[in-house]
Amino acid sequence: MKTQPPVDALTPLEAHAEHARLAEEITEHDRRYYQEDAPTVSDAEYDAVRRRYEALERAFPELVTAASLTRKVGAPPAEKFVKVRHAVPIFSLANVFSDEDVHEFVARVRRFLKLAHDAPLSFTAEPKIDGLSCSLRYQRGLLVSAATRGDGFEGEDVTANIRAVQEIPQRLHGAKHPDVLEARGEVYMTRKDFFALNERQAAASRAVFANPRNAAAGSLRQLDASVTASRPLRFFAYAWGEVSDMPAQSQHAMLAALARFGLPVNPLTKFCASAEEMLAHYRHIEEQRATLGYDIDGVVYKVDDIALQTRLGFVSRAPRWATAHKFPAERATTILRGIEIQVGRTGALTPVARLAPVTVGGVVVANATLHNEDEIARKDVRVGDTVVVQRAGDVIPQIVEVVAAKRPAGAKPYQFPQQCPICHSAALREIDEKTGEADVVRRCTGSLVCPAQAVERLKHFASRNAMDIEGLGDKQIEFFYAEGLIKTASDIFTLEEKDKTMSPRLAECKGYGETSVKNLFAAINARRRVPLNRFIYALGIRHVGETNARRLARHFGEFEALRATAREASPGSEARTRLEEIDGVGEVVIEALHDFFAEPHNEREIDALLRQVTLEPAPATAKSSPVAGKTVVFTGALERLTRDEAKAQADRFGAHVAGSVSQKTDLVVAGPGAGSKLAKARQLGVEIISEEEWFARTGQG
Repeated sequence: MKTQPPVDALTPLEAHAEHARLAEEITEHDRRYYQEDAPTVSDAEYDAVRRRYEALERAFPELVTAASLTRKVGAPPAEKFVKVRHAVPIFSLANVFSDEDVHEFVARVRRFLKLAHDAPLSFTAEPKIDGLSCSLRYQRGLLVSAATRGDGFEGEDVTANIRAVQEIPQRLHGAKHPDVLEARGEVYMTRKDFFALNERQAAASRAVFANPRNAAAGSLRQLDASVTASRPLRFFAYAWGEVSDMPAQSQHAMLAALARFGLPVNPLTKFCASAEEMLAHYRHIEEQRATLGYDIDGVVYKVDDIALQTRLGFVSRAPRWATAHKFPAERATTILRGIEIQVGRTGALTPVARLAPVTVGGVVVANATLHNEDEIARKDVRVGDTVVVQRAGDVIPQIVEVVAAKRPAGAKPYQFPQQCPICHSAALREIDEKTGEADVVRRCTGSLVCPAQAVERLKHFASRNAMDIEGLGDKQIEFFYAEGLIKTASDIFTLEEKDKTMSPRLAECKGYGETSVKNLFAAINARRRVPLNRFIYALGIRHVGETNARRLARHFGEFEALRATAREASPGSEARTRLEEIDGVGEVVIEALHDFFAEPHNEREIDALLRQVTLEPAPATAKSSPVAGKTVVFTGALERLTRDEAKAQADRFGAHVAGSVSQKTDLVVAGPGAGSKLAKARQLGVEIISEEEWFARTGQG
């Protein structure tokens, strides 16, 4: 959420407008979470919006009305279910996020009860299960109905589905249970069962679930109870609604009674006599989070004495006698089970952490990047360690730190492999000639003989900005490679001929048909003529990206001229001098070109490719054009050109295209909807023209 002005800096009119906007946003989030089981924001983002809304009401009490969301819980029950009125409303909990908040919660309870700071006051602390709230009604020991929380007053009738949850007894155990008992708790799914369910969903070409909470909620809220019965749901009881005869007078004793009746309760619930004990148990549970097997997102504290709970009562939508201490939403603690080395298209060996799965920011995380071997050594990451994992926004999960105190005995420092794990070629770290220091990345020297690099190189070769072969995506390439049909780039262009003698034919393979195969072959044949710059880029030469590929294509015009020069470009040679004269091409690129074309395996593959494709010479750069040598930025919606076409045009006219506006920018071409780049150009006094003016200036009409 973007930075906002402090609440106390708002005028009443501004506060009213923001309050209304946030109410709409929260209502929509609640609908998606409670009714559709498909939240679109993380818990942390939702909590931040909710806290802002509540802060507005504290600062501007006139905003609090009967319709205020601080007086409501959840969302109305979905129309597809029969509605059930709760005999006792189900309220939600207020949240706290820091140790100071917990101390204040305890102090607030004492103030309300007028208890001295040293007067005995006990609490329970229990894991906050991340599932779907449900109320089970037993009459004379028999389960008669079950309902979701809904809006707290009215929920959805899920009785038939709840009967399919094996952990929930149809009849209470023993004989000394109340005639009427509403047991409340959370329906959830273990991570193991979640992964198994997603595998079955994927195999059946059905949608997979984002996390165990969504899976549990979606499974329980099925119109067909047989679907629910096929899903491995579980239940923890932690509260009660209507009870005809209370079997105990404290929170912890009530949980013990529920357990005697046959209802599962969480074994990690602990009796605490102080805020310090509550916080210690919070940290204990957080440390165990990865090994529990199910998702939790915090710890719930409750005043233990039920008589005191009654005195404390409720405020707005939450009890005064309980609160939820949430875990940091974008971080979690888990166990590092192993380190796997992946080999990329350029031969880079990248370490990936294999983790005990844990939910971070609403997503189940089982892998995290370890970056490189220096990072592993710096953090002293070892297999078996307890680690803190971070996931912020769309960033790849990463290991932040090791919890050294939890390191198992005998854990050894990780030894990064000196050989490629795929082809067993030597894996080396290049030395930077300028600094004399080793590159942070270790690379396989196997190049085209390494299967890992071969697959990634094929993916790159067929990708959109390279050869752009439609229908030949990552999965197709992996399939063809595994079947031995495509091992090198040139094999792509012989696939149609191979298919004529294959058994079974490609059209008979799973996932293919006559039409799809026909379209694939047409797409391949359409790329038998290709611009020189695309071909150079598609070869996957280290350090030669799209920009350098265009520079080389423009400079040499023909592929054989580039090939001969690069092959002969040893240090001190005339060929190397010719390459050094190309603007923007430095020593690193020249060395990569020489190494690539000096490798016989690469030369043989290039010859095979050139027998299949025709290269279109690069058009000469218009060195005398009005935009030659200028740095141009395109922004906004272009109507006559795609962004790639605009970039290609600028290259052809000798201009350099930049992605952002700076003092070095000469020209900004702005289309409709141009925003910050246009504003920056005006601020710096950069010349701004329209798309039509660009065509006129470059002599295109």
